[in-house]
Amino acid sequence: MDILDSYVLTEPSSQNVIDIFQGEWSSVLPAQFGLTTKPGTAGLFEDPRVTWAEQTFGGFSNWNILELGPLEGGHSYMFQNGNASKVTAIEANTRAFLKCLCVKEILKLDRVEFKLGDFMQFLEKADLTYDMVFASGVLYHMEEPLRLLNLASKVSDRLFIWTHYYDHEIITNTEKLKHKFEPVQVVEFEGVPYETSQQSYKQALAWSGFCGGPQPVSRWLTRDSIIKALNQFGYKDLSVSFEQPDHPNGPAFAICARK
Repeated sequence: MDILDSYVLTEPSSQNVIDIFQGEWSSVLPAQFGLTTKPGTAGLFEDPRVTWAEQTFGGFSNWNILELGPLEGGHSYMFQNGNASKVTAIEANTRAFLKCLCVKEILKLDRVEFKLGDFMQFLEKADLTYDMVFASGVLYHMEEPLRLLNLASKVSDRLFIWTHYYDHEIITNTEKLKHKFEPVQVVEFEGVPYETSQQSYKQALAWSGFCGGPQPVSRWLTRDSIIKALNQFGYKDLSVSFEQPDHPNGPAFAICARK
């Protein structure tokens, strides 16, 4: 690529900013902004899962929220619109982080701070508590999902997760998924056994818009193991929604968890 190809020679616009990442977007922006994200189709800026969490927890007004893996800032935008007082959003993927900064500038997210780095290390050293930890689409990308749930429980009495989970019957009978998973293993965390399966990203790693975990593999917990872990870490009040065992990328559900 010639360095001169990096120059934008048209009138300044928000679309020019969006087009820096043309072909890498996962989200579609709300129609009122008149901006096109390619090939983005996910409605993360108008996500019913966030609306459900807001209703279930009784609103985000004046909350200090810790968001893990903001991707492109869609949920961050919804938290600000829900009158959260502060959103700290931590993203490890450099391309996703830069997209978040673009969205922050275009949509004027003045109560959102995006941080670049590993949220596991952030949680290990956290000296603050939060009104909610929001972790949508991150648990199944972790090599140590149980450790993530444990760390989150130490900084907030409320936790939202949306995640895929391992179901042997569903996974092994789905052609596009079965080759990505290893046999189930039982692992222990603080003396409690859990079922997990190693997943490999394989060809997905070749896409410039890849938004998975930082390693070529991750571990998917079973549904029962996720529930058991939340209980182990003090979350006794669980609300479950968005059950989708037939999700094309693997069975999934959402949980609002409270202590």
